[in-house]
Amino acid sequence: MEIKSENACFGGTQGVYAHASDACGGEMTFGLFLPEEAKLCPVPVLWYLSGLTCTHENAMTKAGAQAWAAQEGIALVFPDTSPRGADVADDAAYDLGQGAGFYVNATQQPWGAHFRMWDYIAEELPALLGREFAVDLERQSITGHSMGGHGALTLAMGRPGQYRSVSAFSPICNPMGSDWGQKQFTSYLGDDRSLWQPHDASHQMQDVGFDGPVLIDTGTQDQFLDLLKPETLSFAMAKRRQDGHLRMQKGYDHSYFFVSSFMEDHVTFHSEALYSVAKGQTS
Repeated sequence: MEIKSENACFGGTQGVYAHASDACGGEMTFGLFLPEEAKLCPVPVLWYLSGLTCTHENAMTKAGAQAWAAQEGIALVFPDTSPRGADVADDAAYDLGQGAGFYVNATQQPWGAHFRMWDYIAEELPALLGREFAVDLERQSITGHSMGGHGALTLAMGRPGQYRSVSAFSPICNPMGSDWGQKQFTSYLGDDRSLWQPHDASHQMQDVGFDGPVLIDTGTQDQFLDLLKPETLSFAMAKRRQDGHLRMQKGYDHSYFFVSSFMEDHVTFHSEALYSVAKGQTS
């Protein structure tokens, strides 16, 4: 693992690191904020998955999450959104290829050799963090924005027991019914729609739900509402009687101004789950 940078931040450390990834077949870069408490003992982890065209850097510099994570004693992980490099397949469109991994394990060519973001986020990167840093992998939660919100929701429901809570900002809620999903799933996963369903949050909410609290925020002035389809997830949550809240925030759009406005709510929400007594234990 290579240290790209480390900066003092709210009493802790904001680092950027690179490593060779077996899952993605090349070098991957991620950001990691460790609060001051990590100097003394392992701390719980909140994953932040970013959206289309983003790298690890966008949320790390724009979301304002470190201040609230420092207050709660939580580590923040900012992975990249896809593999990158000259030998990695790409597309001229912004919503396919590098920067648009959609947090799936691609099976179709030319994507299958590198685009295995599901395994990278769920297995490989947590294992690396557990070896190299003072983080407690028994206490993980996950959030994300847009494409990353889709990834956070589907990973949380698709990996039972791994995450204590899940939240999302402006998530893609029904990619099987949206141009932000149908195109990418066809390219990455092929034409068999049954293989798409585990990566559709609205379908997964109806089929399996999430064994923990859920928090979703989407702006009423989001310029991509027709692509995000929050109503499909709202219906699925109501039908399943899911423990959670889907809030439409009046006047807010899709930007990081929106994300940063509600970041305190989300970090506090996850902190309550991460620091609660684990199931099967007594206080």
